[in-house]
Amino acid sequence: MGNQMLGAMVNEHYGSEGLLDRILTVARETGIEIDEARSDDFSAVSEFHIGGRKATIDLGNMAQLSAGDKVLDVGSGLGGPARTLVEKFAVRVEGIDLTHEFCLVANELTRITGFSDRAVFSQGNALSLTGDSDHYDVVWTQQSCMNIEDKRRMLSEAYRVLKPGGTFIFQEVFAGDREGAIRLPVPWARKSEMSFLWPAEAIRNSILEAGFIENIWKNVTTQYLEEYRVTAEKTRDSMQSSTLGVHLLLGNEAKLMRKNVVDNLSKGLISVYQGVFKK
Repeated sequence: MGNQMLGAMVNEHYGSEGLLDRILTVARETGIEIDEARSDDFSAVSEFHIGGRKATIDLGNMAQLSAGDKVLDVGSGLGGPARTLVEKFAVRVEGIDLTHEFCLVANELTRITGFSDRAVFSQGNALSLTGDSDHYDVVWTQQSCMNIEDKRRMLSEAYRVLKPGGTFIFQEVFAGDREGAIRLPVPWARKSEMSFLWPAEAIRNSILEAGFIENIWKNVTTQYLEEYRVTAEKTRDSMQSSTLGVHLLLGNEAKLMRKNVVDNLSKGLISVYQGVFKK
């Protein structure tokens, strides 16, 4: 599939007109004072990866982030992880995402929460990063590679823009250890043409072939399975009330999508890994 066609599919899948208004309206209904909002107030909708905000903080600790680090967040979504990293680790973040609407919302939520001087988001492609070579201290990606078909090119670009000694860190969904088609829809895809899940060892080998040195490689599927069951149940409940959550961007299929993730994890059709690699 061509990159342009895939990009259009990704924007159609994630893009949702009026998303910012929906988020702010529900935030007000739940008692959040927008002018006094904190980053964590929006985490339920802006950190919609497995493990949520806690997983972001755990990854930041694994990466041993330092104050002032220049971080490139590939597939930055609504900016939740980036704001968490700025708040907890005093880094500076540039986020890129294929979805135009996500970038608009991410920048506005970042302005509202007071982090615009340390985090900025723009539309971009992981296969053609605009940054100079040897530019970033950290390249970060948190469950965005499922929509990337040419993973070797993405890894090559991540390696190029990292400074020597820089860190590539990720939490990603891979294929599981059992063969078979995954149950759809899932949060990252309604159609199989949008989901590109490689086996863990194929990813690991590709990372090493790109030139990276392995520091940490962790299968966290079991760790997050039960937690995600609870998240899926909360998604069902939140759709019945005015609550911040992933349903605001995924719509009425959010409950089914998260249920399918639990089923796919339980059946070994998908897995979740975390990794820290050095250039």
